Amino acid sequence: MKKGIHPAYRQVVFMDTNSGFKFITGSTMSSSETIEWEDGNTYPLIKVEVSSDTHPFYTGKQKFSDRGGRAERFLKKYNMKTGK
Repeated sequence: MKKGIHPAYRQVVFMDTNSGFKFITGSTMSSSETIEWEDGNTYPLIKVEVSSDTHPFYTGKQKFSDRGGRAERFLKKYNMKTGK
């Protein structure tokens, strides 16, 4: 492998924002947020909206949350008001 062209591969924590489910795995993703894991070490935190904990394919059932629909989440995320 050539040196200096590959991203850093390290342990990161992924957190499902719908359920709060967290897991640690190796990844090249980076984040400015960190979290202290159960082993006492601090790792980068990557937030995801869907994981194996909430995806219907893995759970066998649909989980609904009170987060609102896609449009409402977009408006809230960008601090926008509806055009009414």
